[in-house]
Amino acid sequence: MGDAPGMFAVQKYSIHDGDGIRTTLFFKGCPLRCGWCHNPESQLARPQLMWHREKCTGCGMCIQACAQKAIGRDAQGQITLDREKCTACGQCAEWCVAGAREVAGRTYPIDELLAEAEKDQMFYEESGGGVTLSGGEVMAAQPFSYVVELARRLHSHGISVFIDTCGFAPWAHFEAILPYADTFLYDIKAMDPEKHRRWTGQDNTQILENLRRLSAAGARIYLRLPLIGGINDSRADIDRIADLLDSGVRVYQINLLPYHNTGQSKYDRLGRPYDTEKLFEIPARSHMEEIAGWFQQRGYLNVKIGG
Repeated sequence: MGDAPGMFAVQKYSIHDGDGIRTTLFFKGCPLRCGWCHNPESQLARPQLMWHREKCTGCGMCIQACAQKAIGRDAQGQITLDREKCTACGQCAEWCVAGAREVAGRTYPIDELLAEAEKDQMFYEESGGGVTLSGGEVMAAQPFSYVVELARRLHSHGISVFIDTCGFAPWAHFEAILPYADTFLYDIKAMDPEKHRRWTGQDNTQILENLRRLSAAGARIYLRLPLIGGINDSRADIDRIADLLDSGVRVYQINLLPYHNTGQSKYDRLGRPYDTEKLFEIPARSHMEEIAGWFQQRGYLNVKIGG
């Protein structure tokens, strides 16, 4: 993907990815495979074609545009896509008048991203906002030197930099970006290592160790807890997180993030089946408030529901 990591979205005027009004830069590529992932286009580092079948008119312009002959028609005359042949070159998307095709993933020169951020600097300053580097997993993006340089340049222009991370990345990456990051939005999916492996595909040892080291280094941390009904929202789950904080991990605030299923349709657009066993429960508002109360009972008062 060239000399810069791929990104799948630049979201302006975001209010759910840190303080104030922010621009969130979503990098592609993630080492976890969370069962509840609502941005599946973020998982692979390479560009991917997303096909909105419901918008397709069947005009066939994409068939003519595809040099890889990945697009055709079936016996019933319906448009088909052979994803093994597709290179996500984007030619079909350019020709699609219905807007049924888009490529998730492109690279940006740092100067372009800096210019976009500077356009909104007035809003950042008035609201206490800035730029959030997210993903996928930005802390695992390659080459990571690009991420550090982007953060450095934003920081040098007086723009607040937040890092949204699952923590599954080399500690050396955190050390490199610490001088330029104002706050880390740090996810904890589950404290139990086996539960974590089952639902994300990876052990949580490195994640918890990086959190402890960030705290010891004096980083400003917002602990973010994606809460999935019946998976990680019990009193026992919450007490284990509070025990971690009691052990000396310092966080500025705790954000409780209720699961939502808004990303389910993206799986079909990527040509991926959605596992019906992963139709998770959305925690009720009353339960979210109960969880906030559990933390407050343990002495952690700066708890917010939502981002």
